[in-house]
Amino acid sequence: MGGVSTSTNENRLAADPYRALPRVQGSERGSLTDAVEEALRAAIVNLAMEPGMMIDKLAVCERMGVSRFPVSSALAKLAAAGLVEVLPQRGTRVMPIVMHDIRQHLFIRSALEVETVRALAASCDSATLDALDANLERERDAVQQGLRREFHLLDLAFHELLLNAINLPRVKEIVAASRNALDRARRLMASPERHAHTLAEHARIAQAIRARNGEAAARAMHDHLDEVVAELRRFSTERPDLFRE
Repeated sequence: MGGVSTSTNENRLAADPYRALPRVQGSERGSLTDAVEEALRAAIVNLAMEPGMMIDKLAVCERMGVSRFPVSSALAKLAAAGLVEVLPQRGTRVMPIVMHDIRQHLFIRSALEVETVRALAASCDSATLDALDANLERERDAVQQGLRREFHLLDLAFHELLLNAINLPRVKEIVAASRNALDRARRLMASPERHAHTLAEHARIAQAIRARNGEAAARAMHDHLDEVVAELRRFSTERPDLFRE
């Protein structure tokens, strides 16, 4: 029954993406703007509002129960953040995913996370190894049960375990910023097949760390992130309407 309910909700959102927006309350313009921005940001990142979709300001106003001012202010903030763009005499649309930006963020992640696991292989403690094993077991369960959201969260947690273990807060902060910028693209690629591949790639990284093989761990992480780039390229040829070079 749960699967039917999820499918029904997804179909409704596809038919009316504004259903993802909540009604908001607030007496001050600033607080309303923040609430509208947060709701629109979530709808864009979660793909309720797909890349390239034109945003109907009136529909947002009616759905959220606000005037045009907080909606316009929120969209201006989202434009500054690169999530929407204003098209002269056409309106505002959700920004397509820019492949050039994706490559830059994955370059940053590769440079930092490859070195993270290389160093970690020489110094990883048993508590971190046990935590990685527990995470992988939960990932397997999520893959077997087709739990996409749960797998997404476990994927994030796997990388966070590695970054926490190396204990370099600035590195973790930079990687987190790049991961956030990739979130829409990663959600677009979410599929049972991609999750199964990710699980296998994570397992190879953890196995190399447990074996204290820094070069193998670095190679496994590099291959893992390279596969994300390759799959995005394949996906962008299938859905060019969602991407921009």
